[in-house]
Order: sequence, then C-alpha cells, then structure tokens
Amino acid sequence: MNIRAIWAIYKFEMARTWRTLMQSIISPVLSTSLYFVVFGAAIGSRIAEIEGVAYGAFIVPGLMMMSLLTQSVSNASFGIYFPRFTGTIYEILSAPISFFEIVLGYVGAAATKSILLGLIILATASVIVPLEIRHPVWMMGFLVLTAVTFSLLGFIIGIWADGFEQLQIVPLLVITPLAFLGGSFYSLDMLPPLWQRISLFNPVVYLISGFRWSFSEVSDVSVGVSVAMTMGFLGLCLTVIWWIFRTGYRLKS
Repeated sequence: MNIRAIWAIYKFEMARTWRTLMQSIISPVLSTSLYFVVFGAAIGSRIAEIEGVAYGAFIVPGLMMMSLLTQSVSNASFGIYFPRFTGTIYEILSAPISFFEIVLGYVGAAATKSILLGLIILATASVIVPLEIRHPVWMMGFLVLTAVTFSLLGFIIGIWADGFEQLQIVPLLVITPLAFLGGSFYSLDMLPPLWQRISLFNPVVYLISGFRWSFSEVSDVSVGVSVAMTMGFLGLCLTVIWWIFRTGYRLKS
C-alpha cells in the first residue's frame, strides 16, 4: 500500500479544512446549535420527556446525525469534484496509486472532518443540557461508520456531478429532508400507525435510532437492524465506487 500517496491526499484535504475553518467547522456548529436552541425551547416547553428522556437530551443524537450526514456528503463530494473541475484528477489517476488508496485518502479526510464536527457539536450540547452516554463505544462506532458511509456516498456524488449546483442537490433536497423526517426531533411512536410504517422506508431512521440508543438506550428499531442497514448501505457504496473506477465513469472522459 502506498502510504505516502494516501497521506498526501489526506493532508491536502485536511489543510483545506483549516483554510476554510468558518465554512467547514464553525458555520455547521452554529447552525446546529441554533436548531437545538429553537427546537429545544419551542417544543421542549411542551414536551418534557420522550420515553423517560428529557427532550433536550433526546434531540441531541438526531441533530448530531443530521449534521454528520450532510457534512460527510458535502466534504467528500467537493473533495473529489474539485480535481475533476481543475483537471488535476488525471495526474492522480496516472500516479502509481490504486483506486483503493485514492478513495481511502479522500474519504478518510472527509470522514475525519465530519467526526471532528460531530464531537464538537456533542461538546457544545453537553454544556447546554445534561447528557448521559450509556454506550460510548457504540456511540463512537456509529459515528465513525456513518461518517465513512456517507463520505463514500459524497465521493460518488462528486464524480457524478457536472457542476457545483449538482453537488448541493442531494444534501439539500434528499439528505436534509430525510433527516428531518427520520426522527431527529421526535420518536416514531408519536406518529399515527400508517406513518410509522411509512417512516421505516426512510434509511436515516435506522441511523438515528441506533445512534440514539447508544446515548439513552431508547430506539425506534433494534440496534442490530440499525447496524445491518448501515453496513448494507456501506457495501452498496463500495460496490458503486469499484464499478466507477473499473469502467472509468466520468473520470476518463
């Protein structure tokens, strides 16, 4: 494995984060904190607890996951799209580095940024409301697994996109609505039976449910199902990326 090449890509992508600190870290943290204050104050005054968990603490995992999903996709998609836009992708493809090492560098950097952002949001939330993480190992596991999975999805979007506008289509019109409707601010038990069944077709439900279980042991679906769904989506993303590099889709044209 070409460790030096992986490190070069990773270091370059992480350096871009520090150059755009306001956009990459500070802005998402402030936006998520605003969601927390507004929803916590507006809804929390009417809903004291959900399944024995204070409403303020209940929404923290959902807000963390919502930010993690959007930022993972955005970071990875821009990271691979920019070399395509400038033409430097051909230098990377002609270098003595495999597609696995290319993906590892870009996805590793995007996932690192998202995990860092999630931990900052967690630290910020813990100042506002008392939090208890009953399964910290599971929490970190879900955090890392989700960041890697959606960074892979962002990598695919970055290769598929023809312009900067298309980079925003999936995060804004797909990921964010699914996160809002995936139980970020409520439990599925609060919905009518029909909508509970419909919500189970939303893949984000399983991510948020498993992540919330690691905090308070409260979940809408079993942890095993949450892990299985995430691993299945991870495998699907890896398969698509393998096909992209095998066929040269939008890379060699």
